[in-house]
Amino acid sequence: MRSVTQNQATGPYRGDFHSDSGYQNRLRRVAFFAMLGTVTADSGTHTGRGDAHPPVSPRTPELVLCAVDEPLATAWTAAVGKLAGRVRVHRGSVLDVVAQAVVSPANSYGWMRGGIDAVYARAFPDVEQSVRSAVLAFHGGELPIGEAVIVPTGEPEPAWLISAPTMREPGEVLPADTVHPYLAARAVFLQWRDGRLDQGPVREFVDTIAMPGLGTGVGGVEPATCARQVAAAWDEVFRHSR
Repeated sequence: MRSVTQNQATGPYRGDFHSDSGYQNRLRRVAFFAMLGTVTADSGTHTGRGDAHPPVSPRTPELVLCAVDEPLATAWTAAVGKLAGRVRVHRGSVLDVVAQAVVSPANSYGWMRGGIDAVYARAFPDVEQSVRSAVLAFHGGELPIGEAVIVPTGEPEPAWLISAPTMREPGEVLPADTVHPYLAARAVFLQWRDGRLDQGPVREFVDTIAMPGLGTGVGGVEPATCARQVAAAWDEVFRHSR
């Protein structure tokens, strides 16, 4: 079963994502304008959707925010209290949630050797290779932060894994002012809203998404920072869908 993503970096911006010069500054500009709701192809994030693939569903997915430690659970709970829509907190493993898709906050190259990604790789033996193959096929071997791919897990449930990198290199410690959790979460939500599988739109096959902390493990992102940015991404993508 082939994986399909609509979240592709194209045009003049792809080179910026794949060079070290200006990489972090461009990501911060992308997140800033996106939080204002003004990101367009001209402002630097053309993803191949645009007017060609407008959202056609007024609903949102059910988002289950998972935490195995109390600081993240507390941060998720505070964020959920400010969000509209089907969002709830699960204290425990992401794999304990009944969901059609789980989120992998991996690196840009699709390696799944540490943290929650290592848990996924053990649970779904072929998923790392599926992610790496999708990254190679659709993004030339490096998935920019702010983009996502969706691949089958090989299991009935969760049937899908959405890989949305929070770091470029494996094991990278993120700076305190990182915007990567926002960009990763936004990529996940856009993948649900606009993405397509061979069988049809992602949203027709995925009702519940289970999401762990984004960058809060190896990346060192503070739980409150992660929760705040995920909440901002949810509002950005779904504020007109409720």
